Amino acid sequence: MTATGPEELKLLVREGDRRAFDELVKIEGTRQLAIATRALHNRELAEDAVQDAFASAWIARRRFDVSRPFGAWITRITLNKCRDIQRRNAVRNLFWMQKTYDDPTVPDESPDPEQTASDRAQLKRVEAEIEALPRKLRDALLLTTIDGFSYADAASILKVSPKTIEMRTYHARKRLKTALQEI
Repeated sequence: MTATGPEELKLLVREGDRRAFDELVKIEGTRQLAIATRALHNRELAEDAVQDAFASAWIARRRFDVSRPFGAWITRITLNKCRDIQRRNAVRNLFWMQKTYDDPTVPDESPDPEQTASDRAQLKRVEAEIEALPRKLRDALLLTTIDGFSYADAASILKVSPKTIEMRTYHARKRLKTALQEI
C-alpha cells in the first residue's frame, strides 16, 4: 500500500482496502476508546463499543462520504454503539436488577491520601453533574471540551449546526458552573 495520508486512506477504505482501514483504525483507535470509556465509565464495555463501531464502519464503508472527516464519522458510530450498550444495560437492570457500571476509578498518583480522597470526591461530583446534563448538552460539551473536536466537527458528528454546538456547550458549561457553585 503506497497511500500515506488520511485522504488517500479514506478513498482506499471506501473501495474495500482492508490494510487502509487498519491504518485508520490505528489512527483513530485510541481516541475512540477514550470517547467510549468516558461515555460508558467502563473499560471493557468501551472496548466492546469501539470494536463494534469499527466493525460497523467496515460494513458501511461504501456509505462513507469521503469529503467528510473519518474521525467525525467513526465518532458518531462509536457514540451510537455506546448508547446501544447503555440501553441494553438499562433494560437488564430494570428486569434483572444487575449492577450498573457508573463508578469510574481514578488512578492514585498522589502521595497524600487526604488530597487524593478530596480530588476523587470532586471528580465524582463533576462527573455526576456532567452525567445529569441533558444528552444533547452533554454530548456537545464532551466532544468539544474533552475530546477536542472543533464546533464544526462536533456538529458533523451530531448532525446539527456549529452554532447549535456552540450554544449547547455554552448552556452545558453554565449549568455545570451553577451546579458546582452550590457545593
